[in-house]
Formats: sequence, structure tokens, C-alpha cells
Amino acid sequence: MVALLKPAVLLEGIHSTEPVAGLTHNFYRYPARFSPQFARVIISEFTRPGDWVLDPFMGGGTSLVEACALGRNVVGCDVNSLAVFVTKAKTSILSESDLSVVARWFHAFLEESNLRKRLEESTPLAESQKNLRTRRTWHMRKLLAIALQHVQSLGLARQRRFARCVLLRTAQWALDCRSEIPSAADFRCQLVEHLQEMSQGARQFAYAVAHVSCVHGLKDVSKPICIRRSAIGIESDRRICALPRPKLILTSPPYPGVHVLYHRWQVLGRRETPAPFWIINSKDGLGASFYTFGDRKQSSLASYYSTAAEAFKSLAKIAGRDTVIVQLIAFSDPSWQLPAFLGVMQDSGFSELRLPTLANAEDGRVWRLVPNRKWYADQRGVLSSSKEVVLFHRLQ
Repeated sequence: MVALLKPAVLLEGIHSTEPVAGLTHNFYRYPARFSPQFARVIISEFTRPGDWVLDPFMGGGTSLVEACALGRNVVGCDVNSLAVFVTKAKTSILSESDLSVVARWFHAFLEESNLRKRLEESTPLAESQKNLRTRRTWHMRKLLAIALQHVQSLGLARQRRFARCVLLRTAQWALDCRSEIPSAADFRCQLVEHLQEMSQGARQFAYAVAHVSCVHGLKDVSKPICIRRSAIGIESDRRICALPRPKLILTSPPYPGVHVLYHRWQVLGRRETPAPFWIINSKDGLGASFYTFGDRKQSSLASYYSTAAEAFKSLAKIAGRDTVIVQLIAFSDPSWQLPAFLGVMQDSGFSELRLPTLANAEDGRVWRLVPNRKWYADQRGVLSSSKEVVLFHRLQ
């Protein structure tokens, strides 16, 4: 299949600077997500309808959404319960009836959300409200608490998940990296706007899945599988073992030496809050190193590479001879971190595929500037971490 690739099409998708939009991609701004255009072109070029695609570090689920819309079978996993929740929300098929039920629920909530009303709060997940119990954020915390207290009245799991995701997105807008917290009235208005936008995205996604199934006569495509687990030991997971070997492994693993906050929001400066886990009704309590292959402050990044080696050795055991693994990754210092990463891939049983028709650098690889890090590049020059490289591998 590599010989049949269309270089111009691939390069256009890889270097796309279009904003993240369409389908359900804007349900939540998950950190370090890659562009839908990139995922779409890689899946289109390396697989066919009905093939299996795996993303072992699925994050916000971009690859799973695009795989579903292209008629592929897809499975993703991540150690972060927030990633699993968001991906499930983005890949759930919602009917018009589902959307109407959730819309009526939200309008009822908005009419009844009286900030002066005494609220009896339960203690579970109270630790996830850290840094929200302040004079400047109390109204936001109370609005969310009122909504979350009544979300269980929605009858179906997919409806509750969608409602929580609307709350999650709006709370992220209101709290994350904000120096000023919006008023309760502004929050309510934004909630309605997000509900409408996300409902339209859900309709687009449902139509895309139905359309591709009809066009290609796909009767055996399964629902996307989202699993909370590490890629390490994935070859022993019965849910994975029961599936055909993936034709494509498309992923973006944690970036060595690059700071990304996957599990917290920053409120009023650099005060971290695990509020996303409160909203999705999941415990967290895990440090940043859990999500990033180890402590990134270590100059050698020894724990990063040893953990990465375990993960990719497991992936090699479930890959087939015709599986292609495509990764998007950045480095704080590519001069030594990239060779070390390539060494991990080789020791794990993978050989790098060089595609000369795609290369745009002296090292014969495909590098791209990261659109959503443009501000940092403008302020501090073109940082190493503002450039990503696309790596192609196969089993040795």
C-alpha cells in the first residue's frame, strides 16, 4: 500500500493549518490534540473501509472520530479517564430524540438554577473542586453543582454523557487559563451556544457514519471501542486479543521534555484544579508523571524512554506484518531526543519507513509547524516543541 500513496494528498493533510472543526471535534479542547485533517488523510491513505485502526494514546479521540466517519473499525485506549470520557462522548451516535431530551433538560436547568437556593452537596469527588471554592469562582462552582446533581434524571447513558460533555466544554471555556471568571449570566448564554453547536456536530457525525456505511455496504463495522488502560501489556487484554490485527496504528504519544497538562485546568493564573473529573464523575488523584511517561524534569528522560519501550514492545506484539504505525511527536530538544526515540522503536521491533516523496527536511522526514503553538513561536522564536515530526514504522 505504501507504493500507492498519493504524496500531494498526504502532504496537504499533514501540513493543514485549518482550525479544528466539524463533526464532534469541538466537544472539548483536549491538550495536544492533532488536527482532524491529519488523521483523515493518514487513515484514508493507509487503510480501506472495514479495516481496523488502533490509537493506543487516543487523548481527545480525534483519530477515532475520523476513523468512524471513514467507515473503519477502531479501538482506542488511554490511561486518562478524562480522555476515555471525551472520546466516548464524541463517538456516540445520538438520535434526534436524544438531542431533544437533552435540550429540554438544559432549558429546565437554566430556568431553575437559582444561585441563592441552598444546595445539599454530597462529599464524593469534593477534592476535584480544588481552587473553585473562592470568592471569584463560587458562582461557577454552584451552577455546575446544581446541574451535576440533576444530570442523573436523564434516562440513557449516552444522554447523560452528552449533557456532561456540554457542561465540561462550557466550564473549560469559563475557567481554564482565565484571569477573569465570566458572570453566571454569561455562563448560561455560552452553555446554550455550546449545546446548539455540539448538537449540530453530533448530527453531522451520525450522518457521516450512516452515509459511509451505506455507500460502502458496511454491515459488520463495530461500534468504536474506548478502553481505559495503558498501552503496556495491551497484548494480554482480552478485548484487544479478540480483534483482528490493526492495519494502522495512528497515534501521538506523550512528547519527551514538552510540558502538557492533560488532567488539570489552570484557574486564575497557575492554580490547578482537577474539576474536569468532578464534571465527568470520575476519580483522578494521579500526578502529571502518570500521563507523560515519567518525570519530564529529568535531564536524561530515562524513565520516559524506558516506559515508552515497554509500551511499544507491547504494540509490536499485536501488530501484523502489514501494519503501519504512524506517529506525530515533538521534542524539546530533537538533536538527542529524536535519535533516542528512534532507538526505542528499533529495540521494540519496528523499522522506520522512509518516504522520500514526503520529506521536507535534511533528515529525510516530514516536519510540520504546530498551528496552535504559533503564539509561543512568535514570542520566543520557533521552539523545537512547536515543530512536530511524522514518523512511519513497520515491524522488522
